Amino acid sequence: MSGGSHGIRRILWPVLLLIVLGWTAAQADARPDGVDMAANIDGHDIAGTSVDRPLRLVPDSTIRIAIELTNNTSDPLEIRHVDLAGHVLGLGFFSYSTAVELTVAPGKAESLQYRLELRGLAGQATGLIGGELAVYGGSDAPVAAIPVITDVRGSLWSVYGLFGLALAVLTVLGFADTAFAIARQRLSAERWQRGLRLLAPGLGIGLVFAFIASVARWWVPDTGLWLAFAGVTAAVAFLLGYASPPPEPDDDLDDDSGDLDEAEIHRLPAEEPKPATE
Repeated sequence: MSGGSHGIRRILWPVLLLIVLGWTAAQADARPDGVDMAANIDGHDIAGTSVDRPLRLVPDSTIRIAIELTNNTSDPLEIRHVDLAGHVLGLGFFSYSTAVELTVAPGKAESLQYRLELRGLAGQATGLIGGELAVYGGSDAPVAAIPVITDVRGSLWSVYGLFGLALAVLTVLGFADTAFAIARQRLSAERWQRGLRLLAPGLGIGLVFAFIASVARWWVPDTGLWLAFAGVTAAVAFLLGYASPPPEPDDDLDDDSGDLDEAEIHRLPAEEPKPATE
């Protein structure tokens, strides 16, 4: 019974992780309609950013941001702050919020410009990170946003870097635990339990690879791509564990138990002869 509950716990946390991250990504993608937004940073249109042409963010530098908003609704549009943020797996790793005061009348367009100092960016993130420039209204609800691919020139010892290193350490520990279990013949005789033993490390491989690709500036894996890749590696690891041969029975233990049984038989007290009756 304890082995079954242990196996359930092994599969439960990766599944919950995928569900939570998928839900977070879906929430982040929800955007209101009725407002058009255009923006440029240092004179470059951020709508055209890509892996080959990312928005370069240098720690402790100053960037110039210009935003134009068109209100296509029937109500006045109030803008209270603008956020430049970077997200990975639905988690925010850098964010810069600037308070503004702008009101856009129905059917009108207005623009605003400001300077943003990227203080502390080196300790927040590094590598290619997907982000967005978003404007918020008086109720702190997002009004409009533009996705942007950023090239953050931060440190590997930043929050994002330590996040990836922690994923790598946990993945290595998971495989080390499985390797010791194989060497000591401790794997379960049931196929599905052997598959679960490799499921979590397989999930870690997908997450770590996507992190390496981001830090090495190969590509920008969005949340859906992270989850898809991690799901594939987790499934492959599970199938490898499921198809692996079961542990061999310990013949020495069987022989010893047989000898002990025979010894116990020899130690039984001999039956005393009955006295002769007259």
